[in-house]
Amino acid sequence: MTRPIAMSFILSALLLTGCEKAETTVPKPLELTSEAVDHFCGMNVLEHPGPKGQIILRGGGKAVWFSSSRDAVAFTRLREEPQDVAAIYVSDMSKASSWENPGSRNWIDAERAFYVVGSKVHGGMGAPETVPFSVRADANAFAHKNGGKVLILNEIEDSDVLATASDAPVNAGSGTDG
Repeated sequence: MTRPIAMSFILSALLLTGCEKAETTVPKPLELTSEAVDHFCGMNVLEHPGPKGQIILRGGGKAVWFSSSRDAVAFTRLREEPQDVAAIYVSDMSKASSWENPGSRNWIDAERAFYVVGSKVHGGMGAPETVPFSVRADANAFAHKNGGKVLILNEIEDSDVLATASDAPVNAGSGTDG
């Protein structure tokens, strides 16, 4: 009698372990297409230069799109937005062909990126941008050329991503040579 009980406990433990693994599977990033509309402004994401962001919520499988990586980070800091985030991806500017064309498939997990914050380069809506890179040396080179500091996601202050476009310097650049 004790053997069947022990086997049922083992089987239950295995089933629970399987459930945990299924819940922790991180969804892959989606390809950026002309159908992507910015969550905040309602405009087509491809109409804006610079790095983009996408957030995939649990249970949905669809991406919440952002015309800037800064806005994707800001979304996670706003209490009124959904907090059931399964994955956050930002454009990998280490692999981007240019500021105007950051790429549709070169996403990096936002928690693995190195961000340049406070540079003279601004996003498509004229707001300060958090510029993500997969390679720290690329982030350092960008910061050396354009100003700013290199941070990881949990070092970015709320004030770095929640400021409005009107808080940006008036004559700030809106792109880079490469």
